[in-house]
Amino acid sequence: MTASDTRVRLLPSHLRRAVIGAPMAGGPTTGELIAAVGEAGGLGMIGSGYLDGEATRAEIAAVRELTDAPFGVNVFLLDEADSAAALDAAGGSAALEEYAATLEPVARRLGIDLARDPQFTDFDQDGTIAALLEEAVPVVSFTFGIPDADTVRRLQEVGSAVVVTVASVEDARRSVEVGADWLSVQGAEAGGHRSTTTVGEEPNQTSTVDLARAVRAALPETEFVAAGGISTSADVAAVLEAGATGVQLGTVLLRTPEAGTSALHRAALGDPRFTETRPTRCYTGRYARALVNGFVAEHHYAPAA
Repeated sequence: MTASDTRVRLLPSHLRRAVIGAPMAGGPTTGELIAAVGEAGGLGMIGSGYLDGEATRAEIAAVRELTDAPFGVNVFLLDEADSAAALDAAGGSAALEEYAATLEPVARRLGIDLARDPQFTDFDQDGTIAALLEEAVPVVSFTFGIPDADTVRRLQEVGSAVVVTVASVEDARRSVEVGADWLSVQGAEAGGHRSTTTVGEEPNQTSTVDLARAVRAALPETEFVAAGGISTSADVAAVLEAGATGVQLGTVLLRTPEAGTSALHRAALGDPRFTETRPTRCYTGRYARALVNGFVAEHHYAPAA
């Protein structure tokens, strides 16, 4: 008998409050924020997107020192071949060089030396999965792709609930087919990276409420949380009425005391000069929503990467 036969894997409906603290990789989601969300009855999530396996282990250990509440880990599911194909479709190395040239004036102004050749980082995806199989955290979620059924099964066998972040009904169906326990259904209002499953894909513009309603109609038995632009009680009520089991919040947590958001970012979020946002590839090569400042306005059409 496997562990998955004897353990009840964590679902949103099991939480005292079906609120997920979004896994914001790169600093905003700290151990303190994860612990605070968990102690309030929700589920905090480590954003391991830019971490290797050992760094992910360290983050897990740090959270366990802070709280006994359940928490999860989010993994970026990246496909190198897909990234290469998207870059080729966008114009290959010539497109990168052209984009880099537009960054030169900004770099000079800031005193930064730009690398002339593309720099690639190995995020040790296999090492992260191996660490998660050993650490057996309550929840493991995936962004940018749908894990294969074997990966889902192995995680479930150690007691982890498997979650997939989806931005379409089709991806929701595919995720359930490989055995996902529940979903994070991400609408167009999302502040974080849009969870498209291919790099070159243009994200749809389906709102969070409309996508929640469509996923509920397509998958009436599947639990899911709705994510994207949820910041008020009215927003929460709307997605619950549309069929969501709970909600996932990210941007609204960026200015909390526990968040690791930089002082500059905190100030910009409250600055009346920055009231417009836009999905853009300019920072990472994948679509994410940004405050429209001068850099975003000038570098909106970055190549997919």
